[in-house]
Amino acid sequence: MENLQELFAPKDLTEGPPWKRIIEFAIPMLIGNVAQQLYNTADSIIVGRYVGDNALAAVGSASPILNLLLVLFVGISVGASIMVAQYFGAKDREKLSHTIGVCLSLTAIASIAIMIIGPIIARPLLSLLKTPKSIIDWCTDYLTIFFIGIAGFAYFNILSGVLRGLGDSISALIFLLISTALNVVLDIIFVAKFNMGVPGVAFATIIAQGFSAILSIIKLMKSKSSFDLNLKMLKLNKEYSHRLIKLGLPSGLTQAIFSLAMIIVQSLTNSFGEMVIAANVIIMRVDGFAMMPNFSFGSAMTTYAGQNIGARKIDRVERGTKEGTMIAVGISTTITILLLIFGKYLMGVFTDTKELVDLSVHMMRILAVGYIAMAITQSLSGVMRGAGDTMTPMWISLFTTVLVRVPIAYGIAYLTRSKAYPTGRPESIFISLLMSWTIGAIITIIFFKKGNWRKKGFIDS
Repeated sequence: MENLQELFAPKDLTEGPPWKRIIEFAIPMLIGNVAQQLYNTADSIIVGRYVGDNALAAVGSASPILNLLLVLFVGISVGASIMVAQYFGAKDREKLSHTIGVCLSLTAIASIAIMIIGPIIARPLLSLLKTPKSIIDWCTDYLTIFFIGIAGFAYFNILSGVLRGLGDSISALIFLLISTALNVVLDIIFVAKFNMGVPGVAFATIIAQGFSAILSIIKLMKSKSSFDLNLKMLKLNKEYSHRLIKLGLPSGLTQAIFSLAMIIVQSLTNSFGEMVIAANVIIMRVDGFAMMPNFSFGSAMTTYAGQNIGARKIDRVERGTKEGTMIAVGISTTITILLLIFGKYLMGVFTDTKELVDLSVHMMRILAVGYIAMAITQSLSGVMRGAGDTMTPMWISLFTTVLVRVPIAYGIAYLTRSKAYPTGRPESIFISLLMSWTIGAIITIIFFKKGNWRKKGFIDS
């Protein structure tokens, strides 16, 4: 029983072999991220199988707009992880308590804002993106339902960030696995049995996410050995709110920039027709799984760096950076090889349409090597964020996404126009993404070695 309690307790990452602590923390996050990706993948598989390729395209076309309006929660979550990790590492109970309380209050405000704004702007944005008439109604329904039920998504993701900052990546994993299973069951019931189509997928997702949020709140209420949670701590303290937003805003803006670029590129994707849209959805679902180790190690490095900087152990941060990055690169290299060998079988899970499978495989082969570059970017960016330097990763993302990916995508499409491809070759979408990942990795290495993140130090310094 004691071993079980220890497994779910906050973990101190300032002691023991760095590589071991990073792996212990990253593995539950990796499993959790895979489970999170199963939300979207289950939606895509079930919709593609039971409703059709156009429904699959509808779910995918809604994603960029969905991501754009979720940047508020990305910012709060990242800021929470950094502050919680550093205060936990410094053993500062009062500041840790205020941070957690402010996170809960800000999440409530952000959720209400999205519930009001989201449904109003969903269809106009879809029309602006030239979403095909054959799928725009489904896209609108999906987005509207998701935005109305946003609170569950918001609180689960924010509280997961808090738990990770405390070194507890196991609890969030368990809750996510439970809600993922619930999501799949509800998908089958709503879509396959009740024929609710795309709206059924949205309802299944928000119900499952709401359930995981409730479990996370219960866990946090029972984990008060390191902090206090009461009405006083829930007050929107100006100092902690400002610090959280200051740390989290660059990451939120990064996500917003990325989402805006996706929306711009989605407009280009839409011009290639439903087949390319559906292929893009399939690739992005597989991409989600392939990118999971990178995101997991990036988040693990943020918590690891945050706790050790809070404990004033900069040498340990540098050692852990080298070991963690090497592990992440090794895993991504393995994934790349597996994608190149078994990609066709993965694409076949989503659809029986041979032309769609072949197109998806062709595009994925363009992207595959880029995952190794992203392993470097995510690991080093995670360390910089953990040190409180959230601006550098933001500027790098801004440059590679807006000034590299978008111009290259449209440039290649323009230069490859022909009778067979009047709007250009669809490969332009994925070549531009590969180039932005590669250039981003090179720039991240340069700025990491420059070392401005070391000057940030503890957030209260």
